[in-house]
Amino acid sequence: MAWRLRLVPTTTNINFFKAQWVTFGASIFAMVASLVLIFTMGLNFGIDFRGGTTIRTEATSPVDIGAYRDALNTLELGDVSISEVFDPSFDADQHVAMVRISAREGEESVTPELIAEVEAALVAVDPSITFPAVESVGPKVSSELVTSALLAILAGTIGILFYVWVRFEWQFAVGTVAALVHDVLVTVGIFALFQIRFDLTIVAALLTILGYSVNDTVVIFDRLRENLAKYKQMPLREMMNLTANETLSRTIMTASTTLISLVVLLIFGGDVIRGFVFAMLLGVILGTYSTLYMAKNIVLMLGVDRGDKPKKTSKNEFADVEA
Repeated sequence: MAWRLRLVPTTTNINFFKAQWVTFGASIFAMVASLVLIFTMGLNFGIDFRGGTTIRTEATSPVDIGAYRDALNTLELGDVSISEVFDPSFDADQHVAMVRISAREGEESVTPELIAEVEAALVAVDPSITFPAVESVGPKVSSELVTSALLAILAGTIGILFYVWVRFEWQFAVGTVAALVHDVLVTVGIFALFQIRFDLTIVAALLTILGYSVNDTVVIFDRLRENLAKYKQMPLREMMNLTANETLSRTIMTASTTLISLVVLLIFGGDVIRGFVFAMLLGVILGTYSTLYMAKNIVLMLGVDRGDKPKKTSKNEFADVEA
């Protein structure tokens, strides 16, 4: 018989409600602390939200992002992002990069003098470099991007709420959305605490977290719905524990395989996607936790309509017999 790796035993009997109020209280505390951090420390917005300038470069020699960055480090710049652009239509000796520079504190845009210094520093690295396009994003456009990002996250949450409500019951929808709000809010709070750059790629990560977390939660709720029909006399608390244990292997396997790929990307993926990967890493960990310890707690508090439960028969078998 072939040997198979098992991350958890075939049969488990973990009491996920043993520290019910401790885990639920920790989740509420983390959400409140995240709100406090966001409103007091604020987010370290990137170029997308703060405004800045994007310089497109072209050169006949290959792009050396490290050399570009070293050259720009000598200048007093704000947040700088450098990425190479790949396109099948490019010529063999056409090497393109995008240099994005955020506006300094107190300034609405990057000044022409500073742009000239950046171009001179890059030419010193590669004399063949040219600058076919220079585009600036002002604070007005940036504020619109912030609004659009918030609306995107809100729309995704409402869509998930409606889906779970239709597929299951409203108690399941409330528990799912509460878990999603927990995952997103705590992730953003950690970004505020450590002042990690927050840009549109992080918004994309938050939307991906919504999808990952709801997928994990729906799998457990789907099994719970099956058990509600199967075990009509079992108390809801015991049934939820049974359901979580039955799906635990799948939950751990999904989270583990996802975390392995994210850790590899975090180490070797480079600076361009590091923020996105870090947000996803937090989201997977928080999503697994909230599914097991928050969503189920809320459903248990709200209760589930078990109207299909058979009515108890009268103790007196002759009670309904007409005299």
